Amino acid sequence: MANLLKKLGRKIIIINLDPANETMSYKADIDIRQLIVLEEVMEHYSLGPNGALLYCLQYLEKNIEWLLDQIKGEHGTNFIFDLPGQVELYCHHDVISNIFSKLIEKANLQLCVVHLVDSHHCSDAGKFIAALMLSLTAMLKIALPHVNLLTKVDLLKKHVDKLEFGIDFYTDVLDLNYLLDSLDGDRFTAKYKKLNAALVSIIEDYSLVSFQLVNMFNEDSLMSVKNLVDKANGFVFKAEEGRHINSMLACAMGVNEPVDIDNL
Repeated sequence: MANLLKKLGRKIIIINLDPANETMSYKADIDIRQLIVLEEVMEHYSLGPNGALLYCLQYLEKNIEWLLDQIKGEHGTNFIFDLPGQVELYCHHDVISNIFSKLIEKANLQLCVVHLVDSHHCSDAGKFIAALMLSLTAMLKIALPHVNLLTKVDLLKKHVDKLEFGIDFYTDVLDLNYLLDSLDGDRFTAKYKKLNAALVSIIEDYSLVSFQLVNMFNEDSLMSVKNLVDKANGFVFKAEEGRHINSMLACAMGVNEPVDIDNL
């Protein structure tokens, strides 16, 4: 994504906020490991990896000026934050939300959360319900513009015939009661049908979760994600890039990128 945005002429700064990210496939311009190192926290406080990760992010929250000083004065810049994958940070703790709030308040950043969900969850109704609940919980907890992506679509295409429903069912999150019916065939999940029905009802009541397919190796697919993020964080309404009346109207009407798995 950084390479794509650079091709479009944008100034990009990549920020690694995952203290467990030892083997990065990119060069971070700002790295939390310059502030605090996960392994040292584990050793010093006799913590496991998850406890040490939470400590590191709480330390960053208390020392947020370290990060603010490094991004100060970077006007007209797109920041890409690489965050840890532990779901409890987004569902059970306030530390990520607090860091985001300080970035918005003190650095005047317009943020959009991009949540990556492995597309293999579509092949199992129970897993897909769990992924939906995780996405909804994170959206409500963080309370920022949010884009949910189904990743590894190149692998999903090979097994699309094994899906119980068409791909639009999973991206648009259509009538989830069909998922409940598909759970009846499994002896384990059938025991929890009332619980799953309650979860499905919550997801449908909020009507917030939908997904965009993404193939990280396909530039057109990445462009679709870029357009969604630009719309979500308001960039499209301020930038000259691609600004014209049709795109403005499309954004105002909430027009999404069409789903075409064959072109991903």
